[in-house]
Amino acid sequence: MTDTKEMQKIVDTYIRQFKSGYFSPLGQLARLTEEVGELAREISHTHGEKPKKTTEEEKKIEEELGDVLFVLISLANSLEIDLSESFELTMNKFNTRDHHRFERVEE
Repeated sequence: MTDTKEMQKIVDTYIRQFKSGYFSPLGQLARLTEEVGELAREISHTHGEKPKKTTEEEKKIEEELGDVLFVLISLANSLEIDLSESFELTMNKFNTRDHHRFERVEE
């Protein structure tokens, strides 16, 4: 299993082999938006009411999620943000602020 720190290193090593390096944060946000749109399209085709056209290329949701993750990691790296720390902040927020927001499963 690969943790976020390792994923961030792998992406950084990949990106640093190119002279252009990381795209600007705004450019990466545009890429992220594009990739999320592709993910939404696949989920819509797989779980929604709109089937794919027969001429459309077959893609998997897993592949689209991977594309979103790669761009998100690239964005975090370019801004020098540790995704492990970001995740901890978010989980802390959910576990405190939103603790009573949803009905819990009875144990």
